[in-house]
Amino acid sequence: MASLNIIIRTAFLAALLTLMATEMSGQRISANAQVIDCGQVVFKKPVTAHFELINEGEASLTIKDVETSCGCTEVNYPKGLITANKPFVVSATYDAKQMGRFEKYIDVYTNGASLPFTLTMKGVVVEELRDFGGEYEYVLGKIKADKKDIVFDDVNKGENPTAEIHLLNTTSDVVKPVILKLPKYMKASVSPSSIPPGKAAVLTFTLESKKLDGLGLSQDKVYLGLSPTDKATDDKEISLQTIMLPSFGLVTDQQLLYSPKIKVSETTLDLGKFENKKKKKVTVVIENLGRTDLEIMNMQLYTVGIESELSTNVIHPGESAKLRITADKKTLKGVKEQPKILLITNDPRTPKVIIDVNVQ
Repeated sequence: MASLNIIIRTAFLAALLTLMATEMSGQRISANAQVIDCGQVVFKKPVTAHFELINEGEASLTIKDVETSCGCTEVNYPKGLITANKPFVVSATYDAKQMGRFEKYIDVYTNGASLPFTLTMKGVVVEELRDFGGEYEYVLGKIKADKKDIVFDDVNKGENPTAEIHLLNTTSDVVKPVILKLPKYMKASVSPSSIPPGKAAVLTFTLESKKLDGLGLSQDKVYLGLSPTDKATDDKEISLQTIMLPSFGLVTDQQLLYSPKIKVSETTLDLGKFENKKKKKVTVVIENLGRTDLEIMNMQLYTVGIESELSTNVIHPGESAKLRITADKKTLKGVKEQPKILLITNDPRTPKVIIDVNVQ
């Protein structure tokens, strides 16, 4: 009996090892895009998404079954053997018989994997296509755009605001734009994922504010590429700017009565011409007109060429602090943007103060 148990355990272990080897060697599927956004789809006009996949394993595979999240989606896929390193296509067609946004899942089961490889097609069904009515004033690489700067202003921790850039494909080829060097706190998607020649799309950025560190100004640059291997060059640059504020929640009138209250002597500084001077200096007075301590939680400069020094970052009720600002002529010569100073405070009425610095 003992020898029989050993034989059974040995056979089970061999079968398990064989299964594991098959999983590891033969079932590495990858896709150019696991999610395809079809963009606007006209009501009752079916739309098809073509998913380009490849068998990256060392062994051949077969697709045993494909399941969809609803009967409104039909799928076509290879029925025969798919050899190692061979590309193949899974096509999903949605009937578009329901108005509004849709998101459909296609689970691809193969002969050697216990879990499916999941694909997603999404979009929005509309009565008629709606075109962008604005102007495409900018060029990002080979694609026209209505803007190239994204600003998320006055964001509270936990919020996930979105911003859009409208794109126009002026090339003679179908393009599939991707965003290069995307920071961890930002998501980006293009709808539709593939843009035919002469057609438009919408690039949507979503800020995940919980992933941002600290309060105040965050600035980054991303790039609009036509493939993941595209180069991030200046002509494809999109600037991202976020100002994160402290979250006060709902503030009652009683809380406001006993809160700090900031007053800044000047928020626009006109320093005029440097003439023979290398540097120009000015002092701004910050007062606390409230009943509790005013805290300058963060102070940041938008550009180089400006220096700032605050006498104290905690200002007691009825007291003031001095903010000394120095402009450097030589450094400011190469600055194209408006020099600014950002203050983040614990005043629930005015959590953000921006001081503009004008020089000639």
